[in-house]
Amino acid sequence: MSGGGNGAGPGGTGNGTPREDTVLSVDQVAREAESIGGGVTAERIAALAGGPPLLTVENLAAGYGKMEILHAFSLAIGQGRSLCLIGPNGAGKSTVLHSIYGFTRIFSGTITVDGRDVTGLSPSQKLRSAGIAYILQDNSVFPDMTVTENLLMGGYLLPNRAAARDAADRVLEKYPRLAQRAGQRASVLSGGERRLLEISRALIMDPKVLLVDEPSIGLEPRFIDMVFEILAELQKVDGRTIVMVEQNAKKGLEFADVGYVLVSGSLALAGPGVELLENEQVGRLFLGG
Repeated sequence: MSGGGNGAGPGGTGNGTPREDTVLSVDQVAREAESIGGGVTAERIAALAGGPPLLTVENLAAGYGKMEILHAFSLAIGQGRSLCLIGPNGAGKSTVLHSIYGFTRIFSGTITVDGRDVTGLSPSQKLRSAGIAYILQDNSVFPDMTVTENLLMGGYLLPNRAAARDAADRVLEKYPRLAQRAGQRASVLSGGERRLLEISRALIMDPKVLLVDEPSIGLEPRFIDMVFEILAELQKVDGRTIVMVEQNAKKGLEFADVGYVLVSGSLALAGPGVELLENEQVGRLFLGG
């Protein structure tokens, strides 16, 4: 459950592009990634947040059952900023999202939103009262429900159905592409439209923080660009904070203000997205360069 991989598999690279000159196995990527960085200081994390942090994770140890996946992991990101997590398979990228949202066992450490400790809150409490929404990987729509009914499912924590309907209407007004399909079953939507519906459903609760798991997974290139344009608008126009895991490491770092490289459940390297794109080791292991 620790997340989809950015590492190169046999015959390919971290962004899914075949290469002829170098073939790194998943195990090789993981081994070589151990040499990246030497840990990241608290001062560096704070500086990269881009202002007062809206979301902070401090010295988090978390996992599933008795298994600890994340070790003393820290994160900070300001309002209206974006952060992309990359790293080899099994590094713990999706476990970071799971832990922030409340899907894992927290052994130690704290998670705060806007200065409030939310570490022990359940996922529904984090969505309702802390403004954290989780956008799952692909195929989380209800295919036999209409687009509108799917949106209404996102408002199950609102005080009544009228409030959910009002929120759904606002989302449909924002995205005419979905409004045109409002009465149709989600099963007829294209891959890009389904992803838009998944994102839109998360907006029903008007969250401050969006946790986005693999936004490009399973999509054709033309839809990938559309999804990242939507996320960019949510960040830059609506001021939402985005933390994502993205298997296409190049696309994720091009989008994000900040990039983190995870290795074996720890933060090995952090920097502006554009800076990590130019890092030789990062490029060779995760970007196909």
